[in-house]
Amino acid sequence: MYLTPEVKKKIFSEYGKSEFDTGSIEAQVALFTYRILHLTQHRKENHKDLVTERSLVRLVGKRRKLLDYLKRTDIERYRALIKKLNLRK
Repeated sequence: MYLTPEVKKKIFSEYGKSEFDTGSIEAQVALFTYRILHLTQHRKENHKDLVTERSLVRLVGKRRKLLDYLKRTDIERYRALIKKLNLRK
């Protein structure tokens, strides 16, 4: 399994306020980014897996919505997160 509880705690402690801060936008976007990178790699190896493609598109949409909300509410946090995750925009 690629997403173990230890990996989640590491992501939440790095991007959230603590390892138990699962609700902050930064932590959620970081988790989505980790999952998107994994699914992208899976999709490259299994190009006929259409379920993974659909899941990938949904995750990218969820991450985009969260980033748009963060951009509207707090532009400085948005810019810091984009820079830290090496995302475009």
